[in-house]
Amino acid sequence: MRRDGAALLFALSFLLYPACDVSGQEQDGWPQHSTERPAPPVVQAVPPAQPAPPPSDAIVLFDGDDLDAWEADRGGPAQWTVGPGYFEVRPGTGGIHTRQGFRDVQLHVEWASPDPPNGEGQNRGNSGVFLQGIYEVQVLDSHENPTYPDGQAGALYGQFPPLANVTRPPGEWNAYDIVFRAPRFAEDGSLESPARMTVFHNGVLVQDAQALLGPTSHGRRAPYEAHEDLLPIGLQDHEHPVRFRNIWVREL
Repeated sequence: MRRDGAALLFALSFLLYPACDVSGQEQDGWPQHSTERPAPPVVQAVPPAQPAPPPSDAIVLFDGDDLDAWEADRGGPAQWTVGPGYFEVRPGTGGIHTRQGFRDVQLHVEWASPDPPNGEGQNRGNSGVFLQGIYEVQVLDSHENPTYPDGQAGALYGQFPPLANVTRPPGEWNAYDIVFRAPRFAEDGSLESPARMTVFHNGVLVQDAQALLGPTSHGRRAPYEAHEDLLPIGLQDHEHPVRFRNIWVREL
């Protein structure tokens, strides 16, 4: 869904990216989760709008009615709470993931942090969107809530901060539009090309075809490891009742 004039940027981002090796790539000298790293500038997004219908070729993962497209990470049906037009993390039940696996995709996800807000830093409206269940775009209430830049909303968690902080106030709906290109591995398991992500947050570009350093990890730099091509999209239970709606995906 594009309702903010960014469709052209999205179309351009679908181009295939050149292969490269990021095994030795640095992050401008900043250690992971550094609070000394400069915070991205705050950018005011346009007011949120009502969900628009997905494209005709999209696979709808949540249309407002049920979680049939999802299952629990622990096995069995997804246990999160379904409300009128949205679903909500049920803290303590664990993450959920799609029943279907995906490789390269365009993904649209809308989310809202709890209102009134509770906690601060990473302990406030925390969740995450995991491509292939491995590579995370952080979900966090980053509205007037300082934290380490590579862990705020729109970050490729633990690796790259967003180019801007476009997070709306608690209770208001945010939209992520993500173009994900999965990593490629050689027959011997070595990395041929890294995963890449382009992310728009509320219509503002916050990750520009960024090559990931490896899988998402906390407090360490985990190396790439060869994995299957078709893996599910996951949403994280971080003990906060974050809400989601209008989720769809296009296979690229």
